[in-house]
Amino acid sequence: MQGVKRKLVYVTAYELIGLSLSTLGLALLSGTAPSTTGPLAVLITSIAMAWNFIYNTAFEWWEHRQLTRGRSVARRAVHAIGFQLTLVVYLIPLIAWWLGISLWEAFVVDLAFIVLIPCYTFAYNWAFDRIFGLPASALAQPA
Repeated sequence: MQGVKRKLVYVTAYELIGLSLSTLGLALLSGTAPSTTGPLAVLITSIAMAWNFIYNTAFEWWEHRQLTRGRSVARRAVHAIGFQLTLVVYLIPLIAWWLGISLWEAFVVDLAFIVLIPCYTFAYNWAFDRIFGLPASALAQPA
């Protein structure tokens, strides 16, 4: 599976799993009900889905131009950490506003996600590539 179809399957499955984890995690971390964090998780997931599609498109554009092909542990780690750090720029102000807390408190609430989501992203990407194969951008070019 390649191209837009691959990206859409990737992002949809990634975010549906993430939505479930986020709703419960936000409720536990903020001490609020899932009825409060559920809509926030949906909004976060919507933002994350859009950013995930854009980020992966840019990453594969960059990856296609690299001399070294394949997805090493280092490349996967850079991908996962880069995605999460760039996403946080959008999410911390949203969490603060939604829950009526300071940016610092929102950062603390989001800190667990800042640590856990890159691990989830790394594991998800590894499993996704094992199930669906590597995208063309990561395959060796014929000589």
